[in-house]
Amino acid sequence: MPADNELSRLLSQVASGGIAPAQAVELLAPLLRDGTAVTENGEVRVDLDRERRCRFPEVVYGPGKSPQTIVEVFRCQQERGQASLATRVNAEQIEAVVAAFPDAIANRRGGTVRLSPGGEKPIGKVVVLTAGTSDLPVAEEAMETLLWTGTGCELITDCGVAGPQRLLQQLPRLHAADVLIVVAGMEGALPSVVGGWVDCPVLAVPTSVGYGTAFGGLTALLGMLNSCSSNVAVVNIDAGFKAGYLAGLMVHRQHAASGFPGV
Repeated sequence: MPADNELSRLLSQVASGGIAPAQAVELLAPLLRDGTAVTENGEVRVDLDRERRCRFPEVVYGPGKSPQTIVEVFRCQQERGQASLATRVNAEQIEAVVAAFPDAIANRRGGTVRLSPGGEKPIGKVVVLTAGTSDLPVAEEAMETLLWTGTGCELITDCGVAGPQRLLQQLPRLHAADVLIVVAGMEGALPSVVGGWVDCPVLAVPTSVGYGTAFGGLTALLGMLNSCSSNVAVVNIDAGFKAGYLAGLMVHRQHAASGFPGV
């Protein structure tokens, strides 16, 4: 349903003669549309209106879904011209999507598969930085999410705090970013260090990488939450998707506010 302020404004224009009733009907039609589609197996009600409300379409979380269900969700979105993304997908799910949509892009290490309309120039720049190569699956989930949102992105790997010179060598690339995503396991120190070198938001992603008292990423999560760097915010453990989505949203809003062409 349209928001109250949208509806009130439209009705006021009709009442004042600003627009004709027939034109108002045309404007109301997409707003009043149910905005959902039910997959053939009846398992999923796809929120096709989410892109209008939230800028990006609904994303498919793979675990617990059959390969055919994911294919059907993608088909519903493609019929509306929307970009499609599924996360945490396994090999069987990826193969089903690629078989149905040969143009689909799969990232097996990142556990994602996506379909984008293409043709649009990426907006802004997000740098995804990892502490170690063991953090790459989470970092690549973030990268694939950024690509799905149409956000420019770059991956820099293996710059953990045990080798500080590696991070310092990358500072020019970090300074060029609109938003940074820093992915780290173990004690989770890297985001705090990075935050002290840059003037942009740093989205910290704790990973489950580490021995014993890493507690599956809990130690890194708590360390990041207690960061003394004021520009660091934290997402859930191994949540590369959430960091990528938030960074994409930040960049698109920032460039829309600055009048960046094509936004």
